[in-house]
Amino acid sequence: MHPQYPAHWEADVVLSDGGTAHVRPIRPDDAGMLRSFYSRLSAESIYFRYFGPRPRLTDKDVAFFTNVDYDNRVALIATIGTEMVAVVRYDRVQPRDHAEVAFLVEDAHQGRGVASVLMEHLRAAARERGIKTFIADVLPGNHRMTGLFRQAGYTAQSQFEDGVVRMTLDLSSTETALEVRLAREHRAEARSIARLLTPESVAVIGASREPGGIGQAVLRNLLAADFTGPVYPVHRQVRAVAGVPAHRSVSAIDGEVDLAVLAVPAEGVLELVEECAQKGVKGLVVVSSGFGETGPEGLARQEELVRIARAYGMRVVGPNCLGIANTDPAVRLNATLAATLPGRGRVGFFSQSGALGTALLQRVAQRGMGISTFVSAGNRADVSGNDLLQYWEEDPETDVILLYLESIGNPRKFTRLARRISRSKPIVVVRSRGVPGGHAAPVLAMPDTALSSLFAQAGVIRVDDLVQLFDVAQLLAHQPLPAGPRVGVVGNSDALTLLAEEACVGAGLEPRPPVNLGARAGAAEFAEALRSVLPEVDAAVAIYMPPIPGDCREVAGALLDAARESGKPVLATFQGRLGMPDELRVLGAPGDESPGRGSIPSYQAPEEAVRALAHVVRYARWRREPVGLVPQVDGIDPAAARRIVADALAGDAGPTAGDGEAEREIDATALLACYGVEVWPSYVAGDAEEAVALAERLGPPVVVRSADPEHVRRAGTVRVGLTDAAGVRQAYAGLAALLGPGTPLAVQRMAPQPSVPAVAGVTQDRYFGAVVTFGLGEVTARLLGDQAHRLAPLSVEDAAALVRSVRAAPLLFGEYGYQPVAVEALEDLLVRVGLLADALPEVVRMDLDPVLAGASGAVVLGARAVLRPVTTLRPDAGPRRLR
Repeated sequence: MHPQYPAHWEADVVLSDGGTAHVRPIRPDDAGMLRSFYSRLSAESIYFRYFGPRPRLTDKDVAFFTNVDYDNRVALIATIGTEMVAVVRYDRVQPRDHAEVAFLVEDAHQGRGVASVLMEHLRAAARERGIKTFIADVLPGNHRMTGLFRQAGYTAQSQFEDGVVRMTLDLSSTETALEVRLAREHRAEARSIARLLTPESVAVIGASREPGGIGQAVLRNLLAADFTGPVYPVHRQVRAVAGVPAHRSVSAIDGEVDLAVLAVPAEGVLELVEECAQKGVKGLVVVSSGFGETGPEGLARQEELVRIARAYGMRVVGPNCLGIANTDPAVRLNATLAATLPGRGRVGFFSQSGALGTALLQRVAQRGMGISTFVSAGNRADVSGNDLLQYWEEDPETDVILLYLESIGNPRKFTRLARRISRSKPIVVVRSRGVPGGHAAPVLAMPDTALSSLFAQAGVIRVDDLVQLFDVAQLLAHQPLPAGPRVGVVGNSDALTLLAEEACVGAGLEPRPPVNLGARAGAAEFAEALRSVLPEVDAAVAIYMPPIPGDCREVAGALLDAARESGKPVLATFQGRLGMPDELRVLGAPGDESPGRGSIPSYQAPEEAVRALAHVVRYARWRREPVGLVPQVDGIDPAAARRIVADALAGDAGPTAGDGEAEREIDATALLACYGVEVWPSYVAGDAEEAVALAERLGPPVVVRSADPEHVRRAGTVRVGLTDAAGVRQAYAGLAALLGPGTPLAVQRMAPQPSVPAVAGVTQDRYFGAVVTFGLGEVTARLLGDQAHRLAPLSVEDAAALVRSVRAAPLLFGEYGYQPVAVEALEDLLVRVGLLADALPEVVRMDLDPVLAGASGAVVLGARAVLRPVTTLRPDAGPRRLR
């Protein structure tokens, strides 16, 4: 029987030009594919690989190359469609942790990044097999191969001997290698979306002449938007649709097709995807329903759709989606079912809901806000919000990113991307609480409060509903960021200015006394008031609600002039109008009627304006904070920690988790010690006299408490401040009577007083990875679930924010009669716990409870950990792959 390879050695990948390929180990039945591949190679490529001419492969060569043991000899191939386009291999040599490596890429696919992504996957496979070093003998003229090794980011050495350059590549992970991998992934995925949004030609498959047909609607919208390239209706029975000549099939189209919109019954989609692949289509938009949202049969059809498309180099939007749009005058693409498309703007918009997408676009258009590009992902089988984030980061026409999310495909990748992108472009998210059927995305086990914490860590502005999404977006798109929380309120309605002031206080802003100009105030009064207020504040809310509506242009001009002169954000409740009133617009480039920077957004009520401003103030504060780096911490021994985990897991299996994996619960004292965290020891006493002896050994004062972890959170299970034998005996007897016979009781040193109890912990979320949790140990805080969360590892800034994020945090800083504690000690503890969690994914849960924070430091009195073997790749880890 032929040896098997790990399933995760197969992957779909995005190449540097935005196309896709499939990576997998070579198999014996690939002999014919290998011969075909070799026949297409140029003499130069063969010469560089074999150092001489080799016009064909013998049967013996083919057998040798296709039969590997996936350990000492491994070969990975890249396929597009049914053809092999590249192969990379290693052969183990002496010493056993070394291997010789070589690759071949078909000439037609050189320069597409095939070799670099194959090398990433081969390196990962080699590391799994214990190989630490690659060796390659390269001819001096083979600049592609030498360049590939030198640009990989790993430590490389080379020496020239006998006309050959011998290169040695250290496979150890480095920061540079990680940066190279992520940068390549970013560029490739951004380009794959650019290919979808900037097509030079579009085919609409299923565009019939039936009124109300989906295909006809997409076709008419493309034509109405005046798409700049050719549009090809495709239908087997009709000769023309909407006055445009139709084609019986995609293959019958004479010109190239960059983008195909599929609007046919689900049962016919797969056949058409194959046809599009043969035509060389670069991307698909599948508006058809009948896939994952319908049940197992539809889900299987959806997975096959994605498999075929990726195998032939195509990305897929959908299925069950609204479509995609690009308002760039050079493209003018409206490949959606929405007849109403907003004008040109600076906002990129991603929506997972197809049905909701039409209403969302209508709302954007009604506000006069404008968009740069729009993508509705539907079931999100392939293209996701993460792909769009990377495209919009590079897009100079997009300043603000809006996401309506029903699921998050790769949450850890999302937070990594968002944390970087939010530094230059704000991301506003509204996320529904449930996940519709059919979405190719995980159901997150984390509570919604934890998700909000992780969004905040990444600088993402999370809002509660769609109204807030657009309220915040129009402010970000057209006004500068505020420098602080001070707000001036100027208006001609005493009641409304007071409402605005109260809303500021409720939102955590700092309002100055409002300026009420009276009902008859005009442009001169507004101008004078704003010019006097703006120098003293960071933002201003102007309320113009005249009792008798009239010509408001002069007042609007005064608001625009004052905002422009101050360089500070100004919002308005302007006659109760919503969006971007014409009077408050600053037009963009010549010929562009869309609102540009400096336009003042209007809200129907001042409370809505203040709510949007509060979101933006918090975002601006986050953006001003320094980019945190994970610190180098003294006194840690990761290798020793890994040995403790390995030894614990090698013992008898513990109880199984819900998915059948064996778990083991351990005392985490030794594990935490490897990361410089001391857990004060406690000693179980069999009776009162043993408790007295332990207390004398430890020295007063001591505590007697339950040793059962289930009692940690229960009030009345600890007796503190015991200084003599009589007190210890009495405490032991009282707890034994309270908790019942058989409950183990322990004696422990007593932490310095006064102190504030806290709890810290770690959870390995299947999709987010390691998450660090912090809260206070007070009973009320526990009952209210007052906890905050951050992704591990933590920077110093992350740890500081984590401590301050809980609502009970003022207790740590000397408020409400408490003594201030050494907060920096808590922050150091959280940093160390985060490093442990990030390095040891086997620690699926760890609780440090209680942690007592006092004036001189933080003391951990108890810690338990649950371990589980790692059987799957961590999210956002390993070589590049489409997930």
